[in-house]
Amino acid sequence: MRILQALRSLILTFFRKILFLWVRTDVSGNSREALGLDPDKPVCYVLQYSSMSSRLVLEQEVLRGNLPGAEASLPVKNGPVHSFFFLYRRIGGLFQKRQTPVPTSEFKALVRFGLEHPETDVQIVPVSLFWGRSPDKEKSLVKLLLSDTWSVAGRLQKLLIIMLHGRNTYVQFNQPLSLKQVIEEYRHSEERANRKLARILRTHFRRVRQAVLGPDLSHRRTLVEGLVRTQAVKEAIRETARQDDIPPEKVRAKAYKYADEIAASMSIVTIRFLEVVLSWLWNRIYNGIAVNNIRVAKEVAQDNAVVYVPCHRSHIDYLLLSYVLYKNGLMPPHIAAGINLNMPIVGPILRRGGAFFMRRSFKDNPLYATVFNEYMHVMFTRGYSVEYFVEGGRSRTGRMLQPRPGMLAMTVRSFLRNHRKPIVFVPVYVGYEKVMEGRSYLGELRGKKKQKESVFGLAKTVRKLSNSFGRVAVNFGEAIPLEDVLNETHPSWRNEAFDAEYRPSWLPDAVDRLATRVAANINASVAVNPIGMTATVLLGTDRLAMDESQLIRLMDQYANLLKAFPYADTVTMPEGSGKDWVAYCETMGLVTRQPQKLGDIIALEGSNAILMTYYRNNIQHLFALPSLIASLFENKDSLQRDKIVFLASVAYPYFQSELFLKYDPDEVEGVINQWIDLMIEQGLMVEEDGRIYRPEEGTDAMLRLRVLSRFIIQTLERYHIAIGILRKYGSGRISAAELEEQSTLLAERMSILFGLNAPEFFDKSLFRNFIANMQKNGVITTDDNGLLSYTEGLDEVAEDARLVLSVEKRQAIQQVTMLGA
Repeated sequence: MRILQALRSLILTFFRKILFLWVRTDVSGNSREALGLDPDKPVCYVLQYSSMSSRLVLEQEVLRGNLPGAEASLPVKNGPVHSFFFLYRRIGGLFQKRQTPVPTSEFKALVRFGLEHPETDVQIVPVSLFWGRSPDKEKSLVKLLLSDTWSVAGRLQKLLIIMLHGRNTYVQFNQPLSLKQVIEEYRHSEERANRKLARILRTHFRRVRQAVLGPDLSHRRTLVEGLVRTQAVKEAIRETARQDDIPPEKVRAKAYKYADEIAASMSIVTIRFLEVVLSWLWNRIYNGIAVNNIRVAKEVAQDNAVVYVPCHRSHIDYLLLSYVLYKNGLMPPHIAAGINLNMPIVGPILRRGGAFFMRRSFKDNPLYATVFNEYMHVMFTRGYSVEYFVEGGRSRTGRMLQPRPGMLAMTVRSFLRNHRKPIVFVPVYVGYEKVMEGRSYLGELRGKKKQKESVFGLAKTVRKLSNSFGRVAVNFGEAIPLEDVLNETHPSWRNEAFDAEYRPSWLPDAVDRLATRVAANINASVAVNPIGMTATVLLGTDRLAMDESQLIRLMDQYANLLKAFPYADTVTMPEGSGKDWVAYCETMGLVTRQPQKLGDIIALEGSNAILMTYYRNNIQHLFALPSLIASLFENKDSLQRDKIVFLASVAYPYFQSELFLKYDPDEVEGVINQWIDLMIEQGLMVEEDGRIYRPEEGTDAMLRLRVLSRFIIQTLERYHIAIGILRKYGSGRISAAELEEQSTLLAERMSILFGLNAPEFFDKSLFRNFIANMQKNGVITTDDNGLLSYTEGLDEVAEDARLVLSVEKRQAIQQVTMLGA
């Protein structure tokens, strides 16, 4: 018997060696740590359908991952001969009609053992295997034959699939199931225990397959034609024909043209081509890609239509996210791309990679708007994953931009029309140590006109590929189920009927709530890196320079501050220490070293001083509250704790709106008190009898507190400029638009006069947001003539600013305000 087993094992090993002369695999989860296996319990792997080739791949990956062997006998009696089993076996041969698969005898034997030996548990590890990963395209027999799809392949078809797609095989090991827990309630019914375990495993394999392959795709031409035949588009065609006095046939042709312009044409060949090209590209320009919390995307992709909502820092964002998802076993999403990217050569490639194109504005084109809305509705109801940027455009300052409601509103309205398929938003933070467009952003912030995308511009970008752009991080944030947001906004929404045109009165509130949560969850997934930490500290100094040892010490201390009170579980911190970070920034050419006998000086010089504000702004929100607390001691030796909490709480809504902080206003007082306690614990402040004192001048603690306050001080200065101008004109004397314009001009003037190097200091949109928030909070109101009025409460806010701003800064702002009056 042993001789036969040894011979059998030898034959299988030989076949496995032969198979892997051709097959190449991409594997996920094949480690003891990833699976969380209990070493004291036996392990049994399960594949969905019986297949010799699948078994050989499983054994190979178990060996590579140093996992408990799939070839070894399972240490339980009457169970499978080996520590793996197939859930189903096929009925019917090569020339016989294939019938519905049935559970294998090994599966039944394992369940029987579990019922007879309740004291022994078995860890069942489901393993999914895909020979190539292609979404189906209806009416495409070639794709059905040559790709791993939703259908069960026969032996001949499997042979062709392995030959054609064996070098693109994906294997996914998933979290183990406890046999004991699954069958516990059916101790007296083997048949029901069999059905329950089979149902759980069947559901699991179906969910993984949907996440990896995506839902079935219609042929693009069929999809485009179908859009024009929808009731909403038909009505829009009739209305446009009536209003513009155009024959309906011409309007229908225009609608078809719009649909053809919009629709993606995802091609697995293109996706694989892009995978190869992008792998080469990332290795050339980046020192590595760190992917964190990918499990969020894997979990929600199995039962939901997923909307990926990344921050937008670079054109690299959407390429990088699709690449990361594909490499981790998830179907790349359909990506909303600006029509400006639909240029020769590039546009068709992007379209086949999943991009669908949209015009920047279609407010005055109801026909186009209807076609686009219907296209989005098809995406969601069929369960596609979709990606779009809520910010609309790329951030030139490194901050999260105010979300634009358009795409979010379309998504919500589509879900209200048909909510059988749940929609879940997955925020994604993409963090660069050196953004590729950094220098062009610098020019735009200095007033240079934004250049339109073109093939020639792309050619110029290619020349940068010899440069190193450091590491990049892709962090997945906490998922947001859309129905949760709707339940919070309008609990009875399920009881209402919605059509394509209906816009309920509560819809804007739901979209605003969703937008705020998406932006906050993106920021809560930030990747702190050496560039951001170095930029934050150096930009907090007077001369943008610091003794190297002092800089290292401060960075370590501020990093410890973030670690002691983590902003969110999804925030990631850089490896190493301040010493490593300074050296790294130097190799990246972002800081300069000035040798000096008493100790080298690290400084920011030239355009790098402005460019580094971009990387400081990436992580500014993490330091917002402790920096705000520290700033209260700029002009005061001590304050009552209650006064600190009150002032910080009053300022918080404005910081929250601008920096998308995650804490609700009703909980922020507790968070502020926690920060005060931590800052006292770390020696940044001293408390005596309920009064908080700053450290003595000239001490290291006072330096830490002062530099910390400067992380956020320019934001407070900007607020004070707007308030100063409003008070200068007087109540009822200036409109919101005029206040925004005057504030922007004076902030720009002040940045020149006083050497402020942060471009966002005179960002018009930030002033607009601050004015809108003062109106929202009732600090100012708008009269019938559109002029801003205020009460004595605004004067109190201005007086409180005396505690925050130093004498020099107050005088500087007052001087600039008077010059602009």
